[in-house]
Amino acid sequence: MPVSVLDSYTESTERIQPNQANNYDNTHGGEVVRLMDELAAVSAMTVASETCVTAQIGSVDFRNPIPVGHVAELSAYVYETGATSLEVHVSVESRDPREDEPSPTTAACFTMVAVDQDGEPVEVPAVVPETDRGERLVETAPC
Repeated sequence: MPVSVLDSYTESTERIQPNQANNYDNTHGGEVVRLMDELAAVSAMTVASETCVTAQIGSVDFRNPIPVGHVAELSAYVYETGATSLEVHVSVESRDPREDEPSPTTAACFTMVAVDQDGEPVEVPAVVPETDRGERLVETAPC
């Protein structure tokens, strides 16, 4: 039975600490990718109802840095599925928590694979847009 794209939509917020930063007081790129990967897995598992592991990370576009003390606001959703794979778009915005206006920082698409307890790939349900917002998300996934 298909799952709505919106059912896979998930968000996360993390305040950036000094131990997550480089010598320019901005978040390490690898730290940003780690946060993105974790949220991609959560989004994929919502659709698959199974553990999901990373098979591929598409082009990671670092647009702007995330300074220490800012919050990284991440969002992810599954926009397409294969037999055992799920394509997840993840985007990150940076925001000073004392202000309202976030700025885009990073985006990437992750291919996740659903696996059983033995680590073997398992089938996943299809995702469908169902709503105008779901259609817009699928259309704007830049992958």
